[in-house]
Amino acid sequence: MRSDVLKKGISRAPARAMLKGAGYTDADLEKPLVGVANTWSEVTPCNVHLRALAAKVKEGIREAGGTPVEFNTIVVSDGISMGTEGMRASLVSREVIADSIELFTIGHILDGVVALSGCDKTIPGTVMALARLDVPALMLYGGAIAPGRFQGRDVTIQDVFEGVGAHAAGKMTESDLRVLEDNACPGAGACGGQYTANTMATAMAFLGISPMGANEVPATDPAKDEVARACGRAVMRLIKDDLRPKTFITRASLENAITSAAATAGSTNIVLHLLAIAREAGVPLAIDEFDPISARSPVVADLKPGGRFTAVDMYKAGGERLLGARLRELGLLRDGPTCSGRTLFQELDDVKELPGQQVVCPKGSSFKPRGGFAILRGSLAPEGCVLKLAGHDREKHVGPARVFDGEEAAFAAVQAGSIKPGDVIIIRYEGPRGGPGMREMLGVTAALVGRGLGDSVALVTDGRFSGATYGMMAGHVAPEAERGGPIALVRDGDVVTFDVAARRLDVAADLNARASGFVPPARRRVGGVLAKYAALVSSASEGAVTRPPEEPSATGGPRRG
Repeated sequence: MRSDVLKKGISRAPARAMLKGAGYTDADLEKPLVGVANTWSEVTPCNVHLRALAAKVKEGIREAGGTPVEFNTIVVSDGISMGTEGMRASLVSREVIADSIELFTIGHILDGVVALSGCDKTIPGTVMALARLDVPALMLYGGAIAPGRFQGRDVTIQDVFEGVGAHAAGKMTESDLRVLEDNACPGAGACGGQYTANTMATAMAFLGISPMGANEVPATDPAKDEVARACGRAVMRLIKDDLRPKTFITRASLENAITSAAATAGSTNIVLHLLAIAREAGVPLAIDEFDPISARSPVVADLKPGGRFTAVDMYKAGGERLLGARLRELGLLRDGPTCSGRTLFQELDDVKELPGQQVVCPKGSSFKPRGGFAILRGSLAPEGCVLKLAGHDREKHVGPARVFDGEEAAFAAVQAGSIKPGDVIIIRYEGPRGGPGMREMLGVTAALVGRGLGDSVALVTDGRFSGATYGMMAGHVAPEAERGGPIALVRDGDVVTFDVAARRLDVAADLNARASGFVPPARRRVGGVLAKYAALVSSASEGAVTRPPEEPSATGGPRRG
């Protein structure tokens, strides 16, 4: 056992004494030490139930002959911090989560790890750590929240964000908005549509680092307890057979994960997070490689935000296995090992489809012929950007730029009614370094939908979008404004063109002429963790990972200053 160096031999008596002080016995210390990395917190429904779920994981570890060692790391709730300065902490937290799990596991020489995730950044953060450590490990997602009910229909947090815009437009009363607020989140679990958390949870099953069928069980479903115990037993099998995350995180499984996100019209954040996971696993993956995978992957699940159903509906319909069965029938998946001990295709053989379900399309059909996102380049995004395709059918948009140096100014303009149909909203200085932290723009995009502008405007940002965003929205624009990207040079009235077929995002302006005399706006100075992050973070086109200054970029050149 790896942990023997920590706990065996005469010289380790002091360590054993301290472990016994924490409640461990000699019998406990004879067994493998298995970390239970918990992202529990009282601040968000996404993670509030994970303390109880961890107890079930620990039961499974003990049943299979291991000694669990639970420890905690942080979570920053995107849904709560959205639209505030607090949102700058969200993407930064992904790195802190990964770093802290790595440090605890290294520091205590654990034999294996089960990581529990919930809110958006906890999923990639935990998996990045497991890839770095490459000790026997798996990740379990806490599950989706049940839908709320409002005026006879199912609702999610997306409806509340859009309700803010509807109220500003005079389409919803304050009392109705309060009733919606009171009912949208009925208990524990992560946001219920195919937003970032559920997109990533699905992708991790197809990546093989989560057991197929485990992540999809809703947070408050009684079956979740046995799922957790099974994960505890599963990590002990991984330790016995010395199967590690890099066994599962391969080029083929990364492509499977991308396919699952494209085929569910999931969050564009999948691009950022899979680039980061691939980097930690040492598997080459570039932003441009997402586009052909999405292009060949039809949308086969009718999920919010662009569709009708929630993650709970998907689970009842047949879940990840039903999705996988459809994708396998289309020849879009490759078989490979998973942390359950079975191959992906063996897992898909157990599919059970609910008769009459409408969430996943019938065999041989699709809801849309291509996946939910595309990668664009052009004069406005030389290093690429991610275009959201879910929730609209536009192939082209040409309109005048409305430029804002930050999210707050853009949101105020939307609420004031100064954004008009046809406009292209530009929100800049919100990138990984410029934010710092690459905030999500859900407050702005939901307000646009709430005001009835979702089908008539477009938006470009070097920041990110929530998975609940839909419409013609291009995010992750690189290089970002803070690094001198062309987005910094756009002016009000410049004509911006989205061309989906050509995969182009361009602006009709002589940017080279403007660059020679350009003076960037004065920016507020940051300190502490945000300053550290800004100094070390890479471009969004490389996953916005942090790395030492001397480490080369993914393209082989020096890291940009």
